[in-house]
Parts: sequence; C-alpha cells; structure tokens
Amino acid sequence: MIEFSIFAAMLLGVAVFHARALTVALTGLAALSIYSLACGRFSGGSLASHFAHEWVVLSNLFALLLGFALLARHFERSEIPRALPRFLPDDWKGGFMLLALVFVMSGFLDNIAAAIIGGTVAAAVFRNRVNIGFLAAIVAAANAGGAGSVIGDTTTTMMWIEGVSALDVLPAYIAAIVAFFCFAIPAALQQQRFAPIVKDAQSNVRIDWARLVCVLVILVIGMATNLIVNLHWAEDAERFPFLGAAVWVAILVTATVRRPDWELLPAAARGALFLVALVACASLMPVQALPAPSWQTTLGLGFVSAVFDNIPLTKLALDQGGYVWGLLAYAVGFGGSMIWFGSSAGVALATQFPQARSVGAWLRSSWYIPLAYLAGFFALLALT
Repeated sequence: MIEFSIFAAMLLGVAVFHARALTVALTGLAALSIYSLACGRFSGGSLASHFAHEWVVLSNLFALLLGFALLARHFERSEIPRALPRFLPDDWKGGFMLLALVFVMSGFLDNIAAAIIGGTVAAAVFRNRVNIGFLAAIVAAANAGGAGSVIGDTTTTMMWIEGVSALDVLPAYIAAIVAFFCFAIPAALQQQRFAPIVKDAQSNVRIDWARLVCVLVILVIGMATNLIVNLHWAEDAERFPFLGAAVWVAILVTATVRRPDWELLPAAARGALFLVALVACASLMPVQALPAPSWQTTLGLGFVSAVFDNIPLTKLALDQGGYVWGLLAYAVGFGGSMIWFGSSAGVALATQFPQARSVGAWLRSSWYIPLAYLAGFFALLALT
C-alpha cells in the first residue's frame, strides 16, 4: 500500500533526522493527506469529515501535553524534587525507587503526567545528567504502570468505554510488574554509573506548598473528569475533548494562586504538535483488518505499537473482538516504550530532554526494554 510506504518513510525520516522531527512529521502528514484525498480514502468521503471524527483525540493529546508541561514546572518549582534526595537511597536503589514511584503514579494519573514528573525529579536528583537509558526506563515505568488501569492510559480507557470490564484489564499488571523488575534494575545500575544521585546541599530547601496544591488540583480535576465522562457521558466522549478542557480550566483557575511558566508553551507546543502529527498520520492508514486474534497477534501488536500509534490498533482490536484484554492492554501499552516516539509519554519526555530524540541512542541505551516486554508478556500468557 502506498499509504504504508509514505508512513514508513516518514518514520525513517524521524529516526534519521530527529533534530527535524516536527518538519518530517508535518511533511509526512501533508503527503498522506494529499494522496488519500486524491484516492478518496477518507471516512465520510472528505478530508474535513475525516478530521471532524478525529479532532477530539488530537485536541485532547495536544491540550494534555501542553498542560502537563506547565504542571511539571509547577512540581519542579515546588522544590519537592530537590528535597527527594533526602529520602532516596544514595546508590542504584535510589534510581530504582524513582522508577517505582513513576510506575505507581501512572496507575491513577495519566501516563504522560507520570513520565513528565519522573523526568523532572530525575533532572533534579541527577543534576541534569540523565542517561538516555534511564529516560527510556521512566517512559517504560509510566507505560507499564498505566497498562492495568482503565484510567492510566488512553488505550485502556478506550477499552473501558467499549464495555471491557476494569477487572479484565487488571491482569495486565502481572506482566507489567515482571517487566518492571526486568528493566528497572539494569536502568538504575546504568544511571548510577553514569551520574549518581546528588544528596548534598539540600538542607536549605523550602517547599512551596501552594505550587504542590496547584499540581494536585490539576491532577484531581483531570482524573475526576475522566471518570465522570466515561461513567456517565461515554457516548459524548468522542464529541468533545473533555479531559484536555478540564485540565486547562484547572490550570487557569490555579493560576490565581501561582502563575504558571507560560514561557514554556512555545517549546512544549512543538513537541505536542509532533505527536499530534504522528497520530493524524496513523489515522490515515487504511488498516482494515488484523490477523485472527491470538497470543501471537497480540505479541506482534506490542512491537508494532513502538512505531505505529496504539490508539487505532486498539480500536481495531476492539471492533474485531476475541482478544485477552489484559494481555492486549499490556502489549499495546508497554510496547510503545521500545522507541521514544512510540508513546505519548515518550514524546512528552523527549520534549524535556531533546537528547532522547535519537532512535539509535534510545535502542542502544535501553536494550533491556524489549527483553522486559517479552518477559512480562510470556509471564502473563503462562497464567492466562
């Protein structure tokens, strides 16, 4: 298919010219749109009708990425990251505990927020000397932590909306926990060798509790909106970006308490626009069917999700039916950790740490993540 060739060329361009990732993604989106328009492949028959259907997902992602960038800066300026070295061990176990914190946070927060907060803390405790492998581990911890929770990841929330029980998704945590230990220990040891936690000169830290309240209010409002909409107005969830709008209402309200660093928005917008362009490109793919549901298909979807947006993959799997939902949730959720642009959490963290936007460096530094994916997958498969 020509569409897949264009999409593959765009992904290759992102990998090779990662410093121009946004330009490459927008060029790919333009090429796909022109080709699809010429071939009449849009749902509803037009370009406008296609994106009228996709605008909610794209708007939510853009709003959340921008909002969580401001939230992360609130958290950073609260001085809590500077106080954390008092409580984290001063050897490799400190990095391990930080990854565990990201894993736990992602279970009840959006995995984007968990990754950004984890990156903010890592920058503070490692004095901005964060190994790319450890950045990949932060993304993996965020994705693994959200895999078994219907409010922890967009894909699991989609399953919930489509009628999959939260209890059917919960077993994904078996795989996620196995995977976590497989990647978190080598990542923590790697970071310890690269730059250990700095525990000195932290006695004069004064926590800004007002900024911490701002962070908690924004997160609680976002989580509550997600729950309420999916429980009571699930049929309207595809008509308006409730989650992104709620987060921004909370940001504006809390701005009366502490001013956000609005100066961050231009840089954050570039990273957010890149992710939106990737998702928009994925939506133009003529993915009509998957192979028959099986554990082999599910395993493959995890690897595909590293380069292909997992939202349309999840939607197609839901329409097809017949999958073991916990296994699928783990595969499409954690699989995106293998490459930096494979998940929204990875794109968000790469906005904070531009050095992570190198596919080669990511793969070389985080070789243990694909192995962790396989270990977690087969551990859950053995119990299914």
